Amino acid sequence: MEVFCSLSWTHSISPRLHIPHSFSVVETNRFRVICSAAQSQKANQMTVSVTGATGFIGTRLVQRLHADNHNVCVLTRSKSKAETIFPVKNFPGIVIAEEAGWKDCIEGSNAVVNLAGMPISTRWSPEIKKEIKESRIRVTSKVVDLINSSPQGVRPTVLVSATAVGYYGTSETQVFNENSPSGNDYLAEVCREWEGTALKVDKDVRLALIRIGVVLGKDGGALAKMIPLFMMFAGGPLGSGQQWFSWIHLDDIVNLIYEALSNPSYKGVINGTAPNPVRLSEMCNQLGNVLGRPSWLPVPDFALKAVLGEGASVVLEGQKVVPAKAKELGFPFKYPYVKDALKSILS
Repeated sequence: MEVFCSLSWTHSISPRLHIPHSFSVVETNRFRVICSAAQSQKANQMTVSVTGATGFIGTRLVQRLHADNHNVCVLTRSKSKAETIFPVKNFPGIVIAEEAGWKDCIEGSNAVVNLAGMPISTRWSPEIKKEIKESRIRVTSKVVDLINSSPQGVRPTVLVSATAVGYYGTSETQVFNENSPSGNDYLAEVCREWEGTALKVDKDVRLALIRIGVVLGKDGGALAKMIPLFMMFAGGPLGSGQQWFSWIHLDDIVNLIYEALSNPSYKGVINGTAPNPVRLSEMCNQLGNVLGRPSWLPVPDFALKAVLGEGASVVLEGQKVVPAKAKELGFPFKYPYVKDALKSILS
């Protein structure tokens, strides 16, 4: 196709190539259109390396990149797990690399997406808290070092690195945007160090730091943890219900990361949350409506703490975070309201 496309339809073509005189202008133009479309698609094709690719967001992102014919390299610590999630018959051409192969993948990529980190919605023991932080710092540091040490000609030009709204700490009254200061609790400390590690990437590399809220989607994430508790207690709010819940639909966070890969305006900190955060009582009311269950008996703090230990603070305390930068950039949210997000997920 490339050789064919490079031919211009003029009389300067070698006489050995016979072009029928009956070719109409329309047919000639059609060839030009097909050729330029193929060349344009090739020009827009990216090679993207992804850490955390087997996680809730990463899996959907890889599916989207692969469906759009981009080249994907899954950077993993467990090749067998990645091969189960991305079987070769469904994902031909995807490269799965354990840590020894990360260098070669990153050096051949246009961009890197860094989503790796131990899930926080779990029981927090001192060991788990240490691993929550260290898993994020360790992988981010390795990715940044590999990008910075890549030779100039093969160095990725974009790093999209995840962080979280936990950066802002918690409050029932404040509204946080990308310029708000960091909080002073454990998760804020994790996020500051996580972001600080990503900021060590070479200044020639465009860095987008996505502070991700509570991601709502099918078969995983916060809803998978919330729904069993919700059903057990007849669907009431978790804790007081007054805490803020800064959420985003899985499709929207994947689209935001995808846009950040190719759009040069996406740089610096960007809040990955929907434009309409809700108090948890409203979230539970909407969830009750969608599930057809009453929402009247609160899930007591002790029940959450029994399941999540200190990690219950993720749900029992929240923050009202608005996506000022994404709105300024004109990002089109598919699900701006939690009611529509829940309907799409649970219907």
